[in-house]
Amino acid sequence: MLAGVAVSEELSAIAHSDGDVVLHALVDALLGAMGWGDIGQRFANTDPRWRGAPSRLFVESVMKDITAAGYVVANADTTILAERPRLSGYREAMQASLASLLGVSVEQVNVKAGTNEGCDAVGQGQAIAAHALVLLRPV
Repeated sequence: MLAGVAVSEELSAIAHSDGDVVLHALVDALLGAMGWGDIGQRFANTDPRWRGAPSRLFVESVMKDITAAGYVVANADTTILAERPRLSGYREAMQASLASLLGVSVEQVNVKAGTNEGCDAVGQGQAIAAHALVLLRPV
């Protein structure tokens, strides 16, 4: 799962939740924008409630609190670093998934993918990384 979209049946993350690194990066960006710590503080991997949990639950929980605090997402930008699987065919589905989770239009969401060109675990196809930035604005 990446950005809430199934992108591979052959590969899966080794993680406490479903391991969707894009949604995890997005949660960290949302929490950071509000000054509310990080995903590990809010959804600890030592808490059995989150074992195998869909990462969308984390986004939904944080978005509920952001909305209650009087903010909305102005835009979101994500970068996925992966040698495999190839992600170009999933970009639009990932944008739509993220837009739905954030309550915005697809035009407010950007998804980019790249590789590490053979460098480190990501570049050797042993890991996937994601980065996210969000801009929040008061309602």
